[in-house]
Amino acid sequence: MIIGYTTGVFDLFHIGHLNLLRGAKALCGILIVGVSTDELVFQYKKKLPVIPFEERIEIVRSISYVDCAVRREIRDKVKEWEQLKFDVAFVGNDWWGNGEWIQWAQKLRGAGVGIVYLPHTPNRSTTEIIESIRGEAK
Repeated sequence: MIIGYTTGVFDLFHIGHLNLLRGAKALCGILIVGVSTDELVFQYKKKLPVIPFEERIEIVRSISYVDCAVRREIRDKVKEWEQLKFDVAFVGNDWWGNGEWIQWAQKLRGAGVGIVYLPHTPNRSTTEIIESIRGEAK
């Protein structure tokens, strides 16, 4: 059985998140989802999620496409693979060409792990939702 892995913050869960999980699950037998902790998010975004970690991971665990949701405390797909031993990593195609992803993909492919870039849902992101709520949307 193919084990798939994807990650995210999953803050203000929206249709783009659901599309990613649905698409990933369609391509594997078991889908593991890494939900980033508040501390991890703050390290690279310099802001905290709106929804606290414990609530975000509970939301993700309740999605029928998700077989297992895990606490994500590092942003290194290779180290995550060493812990979880997934067969394929799923990521939105908005990450295509990202320097970190290029490096991770090369190392993971060397370990026999497939990389699948799934379509990003256009005009839908947590940042856009927050901006809309604040009246900052363009």
